[in-house]
Amino acid sequence: MHMNLLISKEVNTFRKDVLQGLQSTSKHLESKYFYDATGDQLFRDIMNCPEYYLTNCELEILKTQTAQLAAAIKSSAEPFDLIELGAGDASKSIYLLRYLLAQNHAFTYMPIDISGNVIAQLSNKLPALLPGLLINGLHGEYFEMLKKATTLSSRRKVVLFLGSNIGNMPLTEATIFCKALRSHLSIHDRLLIGADLKKDPKTILAAYNDKAGITKQFNLNLLKRINRELQADFDCNQFDHYACYDPENGACKSYLVSLQNQQITIDGAAPISFHKDECIAMEISQKFTVKQLDQLALDTGFYPVNHFFDDKEWFMDSIWEAR
Repeated sequence: MHMNLLISKEVNTFRKDVLQGLQSTSKHLESKYFYDATGDQLFRDIMNCPEYYLTNCELEILKTQTAQLAAAIKSSAEPFDLIELGAGDASKSIYLLRYLLAQNHAFTYMPIDISGNVIAQLSNKLPALLPGLLINGLHGEYFEMLKKATTLSSRRKVVLFLGSNIGNMPLTEATIFCKALRSHLSIHDRLLIGADLKKDPKTILAAYNDKAGITKQFNLNLLKRINRELQADFDCNQFDHYACYDPENGACKSYLVSLQNQQITIDGAAPISFHKDECIAMEISQKFTVKQLDQLALDTGFYPVNHFFDDKEWFMDSIWEAR
């Protein structure tokens, strides 16, 4: 019964957010809803696209600087909770987990993800891959689950926020997010945060507009999910994907564009009209300078302790300490 109530609550929240976004003057959908089982797989496919440099850049940091990263997040010999926000398939954090286990550090891994599918897979897969790993998967919204994590133990917290997830929101929202994150932490807790840096605009745009069209499928899959879970009637053939990058403010944005005048019905609500060429804002991927990220830390109750870069200096993993 409890599980049914939880599922019902999630569907109601999904419905409310979708209707609110599409009934707005500037139509938009929340990117966190991309990640159903199909979306999870499509995102893994995107990460394997030759144009999508972000994953390889961050993997290089985690593979080649593992000992330095571990030393920076550990900071003391005390047992700690390693909490990963938006854990995905843990393909990057696994290098850190393996190293910490090999060094006999006492920690519990707490992956947090909005996708129940992700948490189920991690809980099944990781203990077999990493014998001795203590894992406590938490399925839900970041801050709800972070609050829950602090009630489960009083140990020092180290939070992983990898993959330039901080870029999935405009700078003003990123500031609000980091302040909220800091409010769930104690002084001297640490954060390992990944961010994509500004670089050649063509390189950035290609990463969000791959030739194979997987990013397009990824965006359209959210419409399919709305059809399936909210009894909507989107015709995905009548929407196209458009990506753009502004090298001045560092914002890379993805849209779905209506190819004709059309009306969409969602779960019995009043029809929603689309004009030809009208857009749905789907996601943002913000790019930063090192100076911007250091300032973001200082503005939100953290202190930037250390920076780790890939060889090209396209990507940065930074250690922040809660002040």
